[in-house]
This record gives sequence, structure tokens and C-alpha cells, in this order.
Amino acid sequence: MSAQIDGLFRLMCEAGASDLHLSVGTPPLIRKDGGMTPLDPAAPVLDGDTVIRLLDPITPERNKAEFAERMDTDFAYEIPGLARFRANIFMDRKGRGAVFRVIPSKILTAEQLGLSPAILNLCKLNKGLVVVTGPTGSGKSTTLCGMIDYINRTRKDHLITIEDPIEFVHENKECAINQREVHNHTLSFKNALRAALREDPDIILVGEMRDLETVAIAIETAETGHLVFGTLHTTTAASTVDRIIDQFPADRQAQIRVMLSESLKGVISQTLCKKIGGGRVAALEILIVTSAISNLIRESKTFQIQSMMQVGKAIGMVTLNDSLLDLVARKLVAPEEAYLKAIDKGSMEVGLRKFGFEPPKVAPRT
Repeated sequence: MSAQIDGLFRLMCEAGASDLHLSVGTPPLIRKDGGMTPLDPAAPVLDGDTVIRLLDPITPERNKAEFAERMDTDFAYEIPGLARFRANIFMDRKGRGAVFRVIPSKILTAEQLGLSPAILNLCKLNKGLVVVTGPTGSGKSTTLCGMIDYINRTRKDHLITIEDPIEFVHENKECAINQREVHNHTLSFKNALRAALREDPDIILVGEMRDLETVAIAIETAETGHLVFGTLHTTTAASTVDRIIDQFPADRQAQIRVMLSESLKGVISQTLCKKIGGGRVAALEILIVTSAISNLIRESKTFQIQSMMQVGKAIGMVTLNDSLLDLVARKLVAPEEAYLKAIDKGSMEVGLRKFGFEPPKVAPRT
């Protein structure tokens, strides 16, 4: 029997939204093309009882107990034939609320996502660490999913994923795949990662490298002859290296720097941009770790990585600015949007001027 909330999920998918927000005191809201809008303009505001009535039937018993203890909980919910939804239920000052992220049931392939040959080459490695980064909601899961699917179609290996919760579901193609969900199939990322070494893996996906111990085991696993994929919430490829090292206490940083210089093979950092005419498209910054980049990491000169990426275009390195300018040149993204998403605004202004873009004037401070 379908739950009452399923109707909202169907409307959300029909609208092409990425998220559904339920909160006391507002009607159901969706995020579409990056902006918030009502799911149905005529829908009444939700009261506390209605929210509970919508959420309770789909919340697993374990998550109800966790919510009672922690006041928030995560789980996945699936409507066969429609999609899976990553759920977070929480308490705020008005009562219970929830946010659902849609995970399409159809996996987008690397080819459909337009992943570059340099990214696909990272999928062919036998060992090393590959990190996909970006802010929450930037499409990291979709990119990683395309990469895992590519591996699943082109290699004959054992692949283990550790996720919280499981998002995209992969069936065995050429690879043997085991997908483990934190809290349901294992206590934590670090426990599952440690156990994975005894499970004869070739490739391991760590959904989130969220604490020092998980990062340390991921680096060690990459060093011992496995290919490890992980995600972090950083905004540039260079800052990813610093973020990994800075998680460790000062007395361990030199050792980790050496280990990372040897195990890190690539960083894909992505930002979602609004497309002209609706929808969103990812700008991808790609760092391929060469021996020169490896030396910069080892010698604590990560501030030079950005300039090294400029000269590494021949092997597939792409800076965020170049990726944004390419989207503007292909008329996928407006110059104003590219300027907003750029981190290095100065050089972005120079690049955009050839498209007739004049940067906004900043009002002088009084």
C-alpha cells in the first residue's frame, strides 16, 4: 500500500525538482534549478500533525529510535519504478521537518554525463586515491555514480561501496559489487573501511571521508594496492589537499603529506551552474597528480598547485575558471552565472570580457 507522501514525491519528480522540503508553517517546497518554490501554489501550509502523519509511515523503526534520541536521522526511501529518496528528518523551533533528495532510478553513464578522458583514466587505475569534492548538492554523487558504472562495465573486479545512506543502486555487470550502508550494514565508515581490507576488494568507494580516522584508513588502503574513491566538501582541487592534511594533528602532518603525495592520483572538484533555458550543469575542475604536483604536496607548496594546473592542460587538467569559460563559450551558462560561481574573480573577468561581459560594479565602502 502506498504511503500518503508518495503523491508528493510523484509531483516532485514530474516537476523535475532535486529536493522536497517539509516544514511546519509552510506548504511543501521544492528546489528546482537551484531555487526554492512551492510544490503546489494552492497547497495549504503544513501543521505539526500533518508532517508527522506524512513522515511516520515511511520512517524505519531504527530511525524512529535514533530520531527520539538525537532529534535528527538519515535514511533512504524507494518508490519502485520512480526513484530513491535520501531523507533527513529533523526538529526545528516549529516542530518536525524533513528534506528529501531525489536519486534517479536510472543511472546516468559517464558518456551521458560527458566525463572527460582524463576522468575515465582515473577509473582505470589499479591503486591510489581519487577524491570528488564540492559543496553539498553539487552533484558529487552523480559524478561518482557515472564513474562507478563505467568501472562496472569495463573492468572485472570486486567493488565495495560504503555509503550513508546508499544512493544509486548498482547491479553486477562485469564487476562484483557489494554496497554497504552505514548504521544498517555497518556501524561506521571507519569500521566498514577497515573490514573491507579483509573482503578481497579491488576498488572501494567511501561515501564521505568525514573524520580523521576514516581519511587515514582511506590513504593507507590506497597505498596498499587498492583504488579508493572518496568525497569531501571542499571547493577547489588545491584546497582539498590542504583540507586532508589539516585534519591531522601537527605531529602527524609531515608523514601524511608524504603518504598523500604518493597515494593521491586525482581530484575532481565540481560546482553546479544554472543553465540557460533551465536545468543545471556541472563545471568540473580536474587535478591529475603528476610527479611535479606530488613534489608540491610533499614540500608543503600546495599554493603552487593552481598555477601547475594551468600548464597541465595537455594531460587533462582543467581549472574551475577554464571549465566555466567553456560552458559560457558553448552557450550553456550565462556570463553572469559563471562570474558568480568563479572563485578567482580577477582572472575570470579577463576571460569573460571577450564574451562582452562587464563585471558588476562594487559600491565603494563608506
